[in-house]
Amino acid sequence: MQEATRLLIARHGETLWNTQSRIQGHTDIGLNDHGRWQAERLAQALRDETIVACYASDLSRARDTAAAVASHHRLPVHTDPGLRERCFGRFEAHVFAELEGDFPAETLAWRRRVPDFAPEGGESLLQLRERTLGALNAIAARHPGEQILVVAHGGVLDIFYRAATGLDLHAPRSWDMGNATINRLLWTPESLTLVGWGDRSHLEADPT
Repeated sequence: MQEATRLLIARHGETLWNTQSRIQGHTDIGLNDHGRWQAERLAQALRDETIVACYASDLSRARDTAAAVASHHRLPVHTDPGLRERCFGRFEAHVFAELEGDFPAETLAWRRRVPDFAPEGGESLLQLRERTLGALNAIAARHPGEQILVVAHGGVLDIFYRAATGLDLHAPRSWDMGNATINRLLWTPESLTLVGWGDRSHLEADPT
């Protein structure tokens, strides 16, 4: 039986659009000053962990967060577009109130987590799950018995949590998706297992 791969999973640090509750999706928004602080705190928290490889979405907010950690381990960051946030098509760059006024039926389907709903030009939850779990499976399979870092996005981490706990795509979310928190999973070809979620102890000195 193949040994499990230990996964350190983190969401990217904060961006300006996070603070505005503006939908980012595939739009490449960089970290703000606070996000860079969070990334460095994450790096310090993981400094003594044994990490053999660092992976990230190719969007800069995830890549730069991973780079902060990787620098302490003298590792490169391997980017993978399969780890990108859900593509929201014409929803991107908008806040909820704007969408609710312009696209009320579509916004309701999004908020209700209808699995096969996709905004115009975007992805459904079903497509997101297939893409992101495919990417994670391919990455984790390269590192049996080792520990790796994966930095991605809120929607991606949501998919990983659901896969590890057996929750349906349409189930309401009740777990933390904080920027730069630490989440731990175990991967084998047969399963994804939750070990720990939402550790934000390294962010308790948050200056904001």
